[in-house]
Amino acid sequence: MSKRSGGEKQEDIWIAHTELAVAPGHPFYKRLNELLEGAGFDEMVEGLCARFYHARLGRPSLRPGIYFRALLIGYFEGIDSERGIAWRVADSLALRRFLGIGLDEQTPDHSTISRTRRLIDIDRHREVFSWVLGLLAERGLLKGQRMGIDATTLEANAAMRSIVRRDSGETYDEFLCGLAKASGIDTPTREDLVRLDRKREKRTSNKEWKSPADGDARIAKMKDGRTHLAHKAEHAVDMDTGAIVAVTLQAADQGDTTTLDETLCEAGEQVAEQIRRQAESRPQDKPKVHLQGIEELVTDKGYHSSAVVQRMKSYEVRSYIPEKKPKGRRDWQGQRAEQQAVYANRRRVRGEYGKSLLRRRGELIERSFAHCYETGGMRRCHLRGRENILKRQLVHVGAFNLSLILRKLLGAGTPRELKNRAGQVFSRLLRSLSCWMAGGFFTRQPNRPTSLAGLCTTSFTFCSMPAGGQSSSAKEEPRGIWYEGSAGCF
Repeated sequence: MSKRSGGEKQEDIWIAHTELAVAPGHPFYKRLNELLEGAGFDEMVEGLCARFYHARLGRPSLRPGIYFRALLIGYFEGIDSERGIAWRVADSLALRRFLGIGLDEQTPDHSTISRTRRLIDIDRHREVFSWVLGLLAERGLLKGQRMGIDATTLEANAAMRSIVRRDSGETYDEFLCGLAKASGIDTPTREDLVRLDRKREKRTSNKEWKSPADGDARIAKMKDGRTHLAHKAEHAVDMDTGAIVAVTLQAADQGDTTTLDETLCEAGEQVAEQIRRQAESRPQDKPKVHLQGIEELVTDKGYHSSAVVQRMKSYEVRSYIPEKKPKGRRDWQGQRAEQQAVYANRRRVRGEYGKSLLRRRGELIERSFAHCYETGGMRRCHLRGRENILKRQLVHVGAFNLSLILRKLLGAGTPRELKNRAGQVFSRLLRSLSCWMAGGFFTRQPNRPTSLAGLCTTSFTFCSMPAGGQSSSAKEEPRGIWYEGSAGCF
């Protein structure tokens, strides 16, 4: 009998599950898991969703803890669709561990995730979002006194070419053919239809057209100038911490002055809920959420109107809403209350405090849009129906709020950011060593530490050193310079 060539080892046919090599989990998801388990996340969501599950009937369903964690992964990994979330979970051992799925268990497919989303109502998703706000309040990351509100558009899962008329159900091409025949063109060509369409003043109106695929989508202009079917997402952001206190999804054709009240009321209810929880759980401790609720509101000029400013005054909320450039002098006859409210708002906006709030509004609110919809992957919706999108959006924005806690614990709010920070530290260390070995010395600037531990945060000047230990002449150029705020050597 011949021997096996090359000394190859015969592998066992059966391997016990406990003997499999276990890879170390991702440090970001390990820390996130510790945070959720320490706060009792799985027990909380199972209690909330118990009425949607049966003890014996039906096939084994997706546990609520796994479902909500899968939606959290959508934000942290920047995945826009539930199908993409299912693929990513099936491909990663670290995410399997985060979800609590064993190696001998099947990961949920996209149809299971979407069916679970449809079965669990929107109120349970709102309660999960409110629970995350409670974590922020416990750690002092929610104040609730100053609120900034702004809106952005989300591209709907529907095409403009599929719109139909609300009255007759005609498609756009059928409507143009009818106009061409009415104008005397019996057999219009494609060029004739395009020419006829260009002559019309207003070609698409939400009063006349709708999408058969998503009835809640509205025709709107996107941020990049394209006309598309879209939804309107509005955020209420805490101006002290950057936490998103409330999120609403509304029709894209509604103006900012119309949608403001709903978002502000939602934010007020969330702040009141956190005050109540704080009083029940820790009555002796100093309150971390502002007990008087929302006192100041900051928006952009799109929200300004005399009616809005007057309503904010009736709510006992100080408004900081910049005005659009007036076309002429306004007649305030018979509008004394509105005049006083508008003038008071104008004085506040022009003050130094008002200007600082407006600068901070642009920083914090635009940051929340960028994290949730650009890097978070929800700028284009893959779901249809406002309620379905809002369910995903509530958990998605809740993940953004969790990232604020993780940024405080780890220094990074997403796995990608944690990886980039580690790479930056390593590259700075390499540049520091290369500059040190190139020959030279570091001269300490005033009031700066000189230890190597401070290289990444301290400003140094790196000077060349000729042979013999003498200082370099004025004509010699330094080999490298440490610039302020970084450890880079050039």
